[in-house]
Parts: sequence; structure tokens; C-alpha cells
Amino acid sequence: MRAVQVVSPAGPAGVRVQEVPEPTPGPDEVLVEVERVGICFPDLLLSRGEYQLKPEVPFTLGVDVAGTVLAGPGFEPGDRVAAVLPYGGAAERVAVPVEATFRLPDGVSFDAAAAIPLNYLTAHFALVERGQVRPGETVLVHGGAGGVGTATIQVARGLGARTVAVVSTDEKAEVARRAGAHDVVLLDGFKDAVHALTEGRGVDVVVDVVGGDVFTDSLRCLAPQGRLLVVGFAAGQGIPEVKVNRLLLTNTDVRGVGWGHYALARPGYLQQQWAALLPLLADGTIDPPVGPAYDLDDFGRALADLDARRVLGKAVVRVRG
Repeated sequence: MRAVQVVSPAGPAGVRVQEVPEPTPGPDEVLVEVERVGICFPDLLLSRGEYQLKPEVPFTLGVDVAGTVLAGPGFEPGDRVAAVLPYGGAAERVAVPVEATFRLPDGVSFDAAAAIPLNYLTAHFALVERGQVRPGETVLVHGGAGGVGTATIQVARGLGARTVAVVSTDEKAEVARRAGAHDVVLLDGFKDAVHALTEGRGVDVVVDVVGGDVFTDSLRCLAPQGRLLVVGFAAGQGIPEVKVNRLLLTNTDVRGVGWGHYALARPGYLQQQWAALLPLLADGTIDPPVGPAYDLDDFGRALADLDARRVLGKAVVRVRG
């Protein structure tokens, strides 16, 4: 079968579609015929050897997948599912742990399904487990037009929060609005814009997937007892630092968001999260903005577009159809 593999840690240039052996599922795995693969930032880091997981080359990319069940415990052949993996899903067939395989509601397309697992489970973990967001609070979302950003906007709305998206262009502002952001501000001057929107109070939670230069002004946006959630460093400007006396004087927190390590160490947690998301899928609160679609042979180009920040919403790769 065909699979998208990293043959050298050179980023998108080191990605090739190659023939690989068919997977053999274990007793607690589901064999899935893959229809769609979602493109995500960990794929890009994996292709460069910069992710916390460093598999030996060649290895198969692919974190988010959607498709139909061929065989596996708890499912019937033909069941429509989404799944999430550390890597390995960008192939015509894949074996996925039962724990990380999620039955799809009727009406959710494979394109949308491939845009959900990593981003929305991360957003749910960030907001519920780490941010402890309550109804009526205000959540500031950096990277508000990206995959994690739009997921965070929608999950925060589902929790009853007011959302303020930060974006870099007017085009991205429109994406954030369509995703459901209550307010949208441009990155240039966002701190002052946020204080104006909140009448000087600040926001209760900042979800930061960007890092870099925005970090300090994000801290300055926090209301008393506010929480800054560190999700990633997509800006590529290095890892920011904080002077802890600022946290003491303002009664604010900086909290790490490491969803993967947390979830994988707790049997049943992924399924609990999926169950919490299902009502938001049913009522339309979760409606992932699917960005460009690529053929399997263009997986490397999809990564290059993600790296250049040309992707709005969640890009997907169509393995079939």
C-alpha cells in the first residue's frame, strides 16, 4: 500500500510517497481504511526531526485520520470513524488503538472528521483541564484562523465563554469570525485593542499557540487571576521567558498544555473527551473550517504551505475520492 514517509529529516523536501507493508492490527487495534488525513503542525515538526517524538527514518507521517473500519473490537466493518495517532496515519490503511478511535456521527463528512481529533481534543484539554474556563469568562485566542485556533474558539463558545481571536490579516479575521469568534483583533496592537474591548479589565484566559514576541503582551492582557495557556510556539521565534514577579504582583498564572502526554497516560480519557465534544458536534457549535484539500502525492506541498502560514483553517489530504 502507499504511505507518506519521511525519508530524511529535511522538512517537506524530505517527504515521499512510498510502498510500505500492509499493517497487521493487534488485539486492541482497529484496522481503518483511510479516506482523509488532516495536516497539522506536529507533522511539520516530525518531518524536520524537531518534535518530541523522533522515530527513525523512514517513517510514516499522519496524526489525524478519518475513514471506515475494516475490522476491530467494538466496531463493525463499514463504521465511519476518526482517529488520532502520534504518527503513522498518512497511508491507505492504518491500525489504530481502540482507545484512539472515535465513531463519527451521521452527517459529519470525512473532510471535517480529519480536521477534528488533534485540534479539538487539544482545545478541550486546554480550556477544561488546564484553563478551567467557566461560563461568562473571556478567552483570547492567538492564531485564531489556524486549526487549533478555530477549534479553541468553537470549544470555548460551547463552554459559554466570550471569545476574542487574534489574527495577522483581514483575510484571517474573516476565517476567525466564521469560526464563531465574538470579537477579532489584529496582531499589531492587540494588547490595546483587547483592553478597549474589555473596558480595561483584561481577559480571563489566553490560549497561546504562537509564542515568541506576543508572550509578554499576552501576560499584560490578563485580568486578575487570569491564566495564560502555553500550547505551542508556531511563530518560530524561540521559547519565551517570564519574570515570575509579574505573576506574583498580578495574581496570574502561566500553565503548560501538554495534551498528548496527559491523555495517553490515562486510559479512557480520550473517549471521555470525545463524548464531551459530541453534543457540540450535534448542535453545530463544532464545525471545523476545512481549508485546502491536497492529493496524497502533494503531502509535502501541504506541509510547505502550512510552514509558510498560507493555510487557513485545517488542510486535509484526500487519500481516496
